[in-house]
Amino acid sequence: MPSAKIKIRFLAGLLLAGLALAARAVDLPPAFTVALTQAGIPLDHVALVVQPLDAAAPLLSHNADAALNPASVMKLVTSFAALHQLGPGYVWTTDVWADGPIAEGVLNGNLVIKGYGDPTLTLERMWLLQRELRARGIRHIRGRLVLDSSYFNVPAIDPGAFDDEPLALYNAVPGALVANFNAMTLRLRPDADRVLIVPDIALPGVALTSHLVLNEDAGCNGWRSAVKPTFAGPTQVELSVTGRYARGCGEQAMMLSLFEPAATFDFIFRGLWAESGGTLDGATVAGAAPKAEPLLRFASEPLTGALNRLNKYSNNLMTRNLFLTLGAEREGAPATLEKGERTVREVLAHRGVPVNKLVLENGAGLSRIERISADALNQLLRAAYNSPLFSEFESALPIVAIDGTLKRRFNGSPLTGNAHLKTGTLRDVSALAGYVYTVQGRRVAFVMLVNHPGARRSEAAQQVLLEWVQAGGGAP
Repeated sequence: MPSAKIKIRFLAGLLLAGLALAARAVDLPPAFTVALTQAGIPLDHVALVVQPLDAAAPLLSHNADAALNPASVMKLVTSFAALHQLGPGYVWTTDVWADGPIAEGVLNGNLVIKGYGDPTLTLERMWLLQRELRARGIRHIRGRLVLDSSYFNVPAIDPGAFDDEPLALYNAVPGALVANFNAMTLRLRPDADRVLIVPDIALPGVALTSHLVLNEDAGCNGWRSAVKPTFAGPTQVELSVTGRYARGCGEQAMMLSLFEPAATFDFIFRGLWAESGGTLDGATVAGAAPKAEPLLRFASEPLTGALNRLNKYSNNLMTRNLFLTLGAEREGAPATLEKGERTVREVLAHRGVPVNKLVLENGAGLSRIERISADALNQLLRAAYNSPLFSEFESALPIVAIDGTLKRRFNGSPLTGNAHLKTGTLRDVSALAGYVYTVQGRRVAFVMLVNHPGARRSEAAQQVLLEWVQAGGGAP
């Protein structure tokens, strides 16, 4: 049995800990703590730092050293490292070889394509790539399509492992050759007493089966959650869509990550090539690119453009490709997750951002294990502000109630247009980090991380604290 003295010391320790927590909470705006209480979120599940960028110390700091899951706010870490390691004008390339003679519009041989991780190859840019090939005299290919994805060396990833949603776009896996964010678009369209499913790009060899029940009197709100796409059969040759669909929805587009990146690239390349009147006789195979100079070196948009889409719309695949690119550019090909992690850590440490609490898995925040402290994020925001590349960094963040993932957040609030913030949301996680502009014209670094089963109920508390900061609360 413990002695009386030990019991007294234990109780005294608990009392002191409680007083310390209370002391830390005293400095927090009362309306903020009330909003957290109403949401059922204890303060010890929240970390935050608020620091004017012209101040030497934080205005508010709570649990700043705790290593918490930041969800997609981790994209700030990868973006910061990329800007400083690669530079704002960095471009990816996709190289193309004609393995045979070209005469009278015909390539008598294989077309070989090697990817280097370009995450910006949208349908429009794929069309531009093919236009460049036609400008070089190729309209018909009397050979195979050879795809080289060897620039990335990543273990096989189960896209459904994260949350059992393998077809969700946010679960799309990275790839050295990836087109249109690995998204295939299916259009749902009422037709008489059924619902048709029509792909934007032809999917030869894949059967599309609609088991959707057409609902005559239901509204269209929430149509996507009432529709369930699944692959059937061991070889995934039939995509079946079940559920209910309201006639009043008319035509709707459903974007899915149906295949691994090289297969999606193949479908899109062939589909667009055929649409432009081209032919491609042979099969698609994996292979190695020649050592010779390519016929075409197709460059991506600059990194700054990629970061804008990546952060404003929280694109996981783009971030995962960027994370891998960082490692390959610093340590050489092939790109690996380990190289990416080392590179990010080195770039952050070199610029004074603490990495002792940093846990990286893919750099995108699509992870149950990634961790960072609010203090480290605050230091990163301050380091970015003091960098010549600050404009590029900040401009890529969503603007409150204006665009990106914040377009519909805090509408009607004084915050509208007055904060650039990266959002982060997972089950049990809600996070915000970025910059707030106060009524006094000051710029303030803001970090708030919530890790709790009720994290999604923290939005009211987020708004209260952000408005307090924007109004200049507590500042001299």
